[in-house]
Amino acid sequence: MFTAKGTKRLLLFILAAYIGLKTTTLGWYFLAPRYSGRPSPGASPEKLRAAVTALASGIGPRDLFNNNKGSLRLAEAYIIRRFRSSGCKIELQEYVAAGVPVRNIVCVRPGAEAPGEVILFGAHYDTFNNPGADDNASGVAALLDLADHASGKKFGRTLKFAAFVNEEPPFFRHEGMGSAVFAAAAAAKREDIRAAVILEMVGYFTEARASQRYPPLIGPFFPGRGNFAAQISNIRSAGTAFRIADAFRSASTLPLRTAVLPSFVPGADYSDHRSFWLAGYPAVMFTDTAFYRNPHYHKSTDLPDTLNYEYMASLADGLRAVLDGLAGRLR
Repeated sequence: MFTAKGTKRLLLFILAAYIGLKTTTLGWYFLAPRYSGRPSPGASPEKLRAAVTALASGIGPRDLFNNNKGSLRLAEAYIIRRFRSSGCKIELQEYVAAGVPVRNIVCVRPGAEAPGEVILFGAHYDTFNNPGADDNASGVAALLDLADHASGKKFGRTLKFAAFVNEEPPFFRHEGMGSAVFAAAAAAKREDIRAAVILEMVGYFTEARASQRYPPLIGPFFPGRGNFAAQISNIRSAGTAFRIADAFRSASTLPLRTAVLPSFVPGADYSDHRSFWLAGYPAVMFTDTAFYRNPHYHKSTDLPDTLNYEYMASLADGLRAVLDGLAGRLR
């Protein structure tokens, strides 16, 4: 027998599934989407691979435990160096987690017309005691590509590219999570973040049949091949997600599926976008769906050679268009 709370959760789930279905065409209900290749050069697969390799192979596991404190610092230094090469201002948000000073790293490009309005792109750079090529060197590589794309250009709104520390357990959903510290501080300052786009595992793509899995009740609405990018939104952020999807598809042939889901769906809030939802900001996550697709999730086999950099570059092409649209590119 349903309780009032249970009935409300079910109705929210049905509404979310309906909204998710409205973001795609009828033909996609039955046919797996196909990647038709890149129509023109954009993001470089080689540069994305180089960034993933530098973090996952050159540095390796990046966390506060298991004697990897030095590796986390090396990752910080690499990201700061790359951000500086894009010509932006670096801001370090330092705090103490588990007795150790840690830092969120933020690359800032002030807007020319509405500097108080902020568009944020974020990705976590720590790992779960593994090389973390997909989780989340891939997200950081895409974040660095976006910072490079913005170099030398002028935008109406302020752009922030944030590399968050401590997304992985034991910090996830707890004190010490980098994005939670960042979002809480932004809310306390009443910072006007118009959209937060979180990049969480964006490099594992495959054309193999039955390679894609889903949370309960979601699978019938989506394809069985893991060859598409997913955008995850909550109901409050749905309008932002739909605008982002339109911009993405204008520049990328990589199939994109948008799912508007309540946070109780397993996996729906399993990354840094959750911190922004809790702080009241519109936020979405771009992902290859993590453990619902990638068999190397949180394993020592999460290595650079397991990723598909051509597909990843096409995703980056779409994200560049999202950046230009959200931030109001002027030149």
